[in-house]
Amino acid sequence: MKRFRRSLVTLLGLYLTLSGDHSGCCLNSDWQLPEPHITNLQADHDKQSLSVTWRVNHSSLVVDINEIQVSRSEDHTVIYRRNISTPYSNSQDNTWTWTSELPLQCVDHSVRIRYFYQHVPSPWSEWETNNGVDPEKETMAFALQKVLREGTSSTFCCVSSKGVNVTNMTINQSNYSVTNIGARVKVITVPYLIIPSNIFETTSVICSDTKNEPKYSWWKVISHPKKPTNLSCATSNMATIICTWDTAKSDKSQPKYILQIENSNQSPINCETASCTFAAIPQLEVYNISVVVKNQVWEEKESYSFNISERVVPALKWDKVTPRVTDISLSWIIQGNLTQRSFLCQATVEPGNDTELNCNAVNGTCYVKLEHLLPGTSYSVKVRCSANGRLWGKWTDLIQFKTYPLMTLNLWRTIKRSDSHSRHITLLWMLNTPESALTKEIRGYTVQWRQDGQNKTEWRDSAQTQADVFIGPGRYDFTVQAVFQTFAIAAHITLPESEDGEDRQVVTGMRSVAGGFNLSWTEQDTAICGYTVEWCILGDSEPCTLRWINMQKGNNTLFLPASNFNASCSYTFNIYGCTVNGHRLLEIKTGCSRELDAVHSLSLVVKPVQRTASSVTLEWHHREHICNATHSGFITGYLITVQEVESNVLPDTEVSDPLKHSLTIEGLKQNQKYTFSVKALTVAGPGKPTNVTIWTRTNYSDELVNVLTPILLLLVFTVLLWPRRRMLKEIFTYPAGMNIKTLEIDSFLQEVDECISCDIEILNAWLPLSEAPTLGDPEPPSVRSTPGSQSSLFPASASDAPPQDYCPQSATLLGEVAAARTTCITNKSYLYSAA
Repeated sequence: MKRFRRSLVTLLGLYLTLSGDHSGCCLNSDWQLPEPHITNLQADHDKQSLSVTWRVNHSSLVVDINEIQVSRSEDHTVIYRRNISTPYSNSQDNTWTWTSELPLQCVDHSVRIRYFYQHVPSPWSEWETNNGVDPEKETMAFALQKVLREGTSSTFCCVSSKGVNVTNMTINQSNYSVTNIGARVKVITVPYLIIPSNIFETTSVICSDTKNEPKYSWWKVISHPKKPTNLSCATSNMATIICTWDTAKSDKSQPKYILQIENSNQSPINCETASCTFAAIPQLEVYNISVVVKNQVWEEKESYSFNISERVVPALKWDKVTPRVTDISLSWIIQGNLTQRSFLCQATVEPGNDTELNCNAVNGTCYVKLEHLLPGTSYSVKVRCSANGRLWGKWTDLIQFKTYPLMTLNLWRTIKRSDSHSRHITLLWMLNTPESALTKEIRGYTVQWRQDGQNKTEWRDSAQTQADVFIGPGRYDFTVQAVFQTFAIAAHITLPESEDGEDRQVVTGMRSVAGGFNLSWTEQDTAICGYTVEWCILGDSEPCTLRWINMQKGNNTLFLPASNFNASCSYTFNIYGCTVNGHRLLEIKTGCSRELDAVHSLSLVVKPVQRTASSVTLEWHHREHICNATHSGFITGYLITVQEVESNVLPDTEVSDPLKHSLTIEGLKQNQKYTFSVKALTVAGPGKPTNVTIWTRTNYSDELVNVLTPILLLLVFTVLLWPRRRMLKEIFTYPAGMNIKTLEIDSFLQEVDECISCDIEILNAWLPLSEAPTLGDPEPPSVRSTPGSQSSLFPASASDAPPQDYCPQSATLLGEVAAARTTCITNKSYLYSAA
């Protein structure tokens, strides 16, 4: 159709040419193409542009090329020209827009146009002018844009009123090359705009004129908005999606952020500066989104695609924070009703390190325990979790907490044997804490042990510090717990079997050092868990309030300062070794807390505990406390003096061991009375003596030997001489004058053998029978023995016999010398039976 029309126009032109007046077959020079007409000229000061609309008057002409010119000032200095082609239109109206490099307000801008037909130009249209600003009173300044763009060029102008000329022009107090456009307009072009360092980030323009009235103008320079980076989206409940991105740290242009879901028909969503929240679209799993950031002059866009099922991040809420001494228990709630139960979480303790934890949520709650914290230290903690180990949720808020100070429950025991099958155990404990206020948080104590195959548990109130238990002779393990509101501190102790660790040890003495004690003991390989030293706070006097200290393995020395003791008191220290089977008594040491200088009386109580015929064992103890102020100081030993009554004093005996309280004195006489004196020796001298009088026992065994020895000798001689009795008869002859026949003697001797008890005395003496009896004669003086009288030798009956051994003895008459021989035979069995 277009080609047809062009042919038609060509034919029409040919017809007009042929039908006209010709001169030499040439075209009439007075004929011209129709003049174009500018129907509209519109100025846009925001964009600094001019839009021109024109029309060709002859509708039958088809125009391919249009030439446009733009001029400035009243002189119509052409500053821009351009040929443009316009498509054929029935309306024949054409529009073109030109953007000025100089603010339109600075000067007049005019536009004209013409077209070409078959390379023949049409006449120019009239100039259509857009007038600049004509100040009436004062000089005015204009910029190319209302809001300047950082990093671009811009042109500024100063326009003075009529009759006034602009003399100078500066931008940001800097001089630039100035261009004059007429007498009243000056122009400066800044090739690269930067954001000024002033607080408002504005560019200042100062116009000076002949009136000496500078004109100040300001324009804000806007930076290019930063394109969103690290764009990501996630959901914590599969119902709401949150997208986040990184923005510029300081952007004073206050850009707007808009999110658009590209694969949905939802409207754009206005967002926050660095995040955007919107509802998840049902049944939509993959999202294609774009985030647009724009300010007054710029615009940037970032796109992102994600699968919502892979972008699940748990949202957490704190539940409980329970600190203890060296650890803390944490629990938090995973919100969103997620079907997943297993999560990987991170906990950050400050000061400290990150800890990665596996959480198996129970009813949507995670429970973890963080250990290896310092006692009595302030911390802060935060946590976050991940569903897949790659995408992490947000950190929770920091929670401040403080661990409890280091507290220990010091547990000890005393053992008293009730009988061979029962022991009385007293468990004692002390809670060591640097903050006394914490003791108010104790709810109580639990005492646990196993007995007869059953676990035993007893409860003690917070004010109680001991428990009495009766157990058997076996081994027992006891546990005592101090129960607080949120935690418990436990201590353990093992009770050995009754035969283990209860042997009596030798007691050794020691001196105090400045009122205290410097203890040392032999280290034992069996003490695998250290040592325990116990003593009574008030010394050895009753009642005993026990105190003890635990020592680490390898440490066998301990200094206890004087502040732990009362002055002038005796203390006994029991040292135990902690073994696998319990605590075993190793050593016992005793001493006084202070030595006194003054000499005072020190009385003792002395008593005999054992006496024999040749020895006496004494024991003594003090009437009062060993280190009481009435004493003379440390006891260094004892002096024992022994004296036989009404006789000489025996050598003194000194006991050098002050802990020894008994002594056995040997070498004494039997059945003898002795006086013993005991004195306590101190560094200041001996104390007051204590005397005790004791009889030694009689040695009945020696008496029995004295009695039995002659009897046994007599029996031996009798047995030895009996076979030679006939020889004896020949040796011994009867005295003269005795009418005794030999046969009678033999018959008498035979009767003696058969007699139960008899005495036979054969006396050969050449003495007159008229003399008195001998001194050993047992018969009364009225009884006289006559020769040949049998009654003179033996009693008439057994009842007349003496109740003891009797053996007549020979005697020598006074004034005479005679030889006598006496033989005595005694039958003891008769005498005893007669008695």
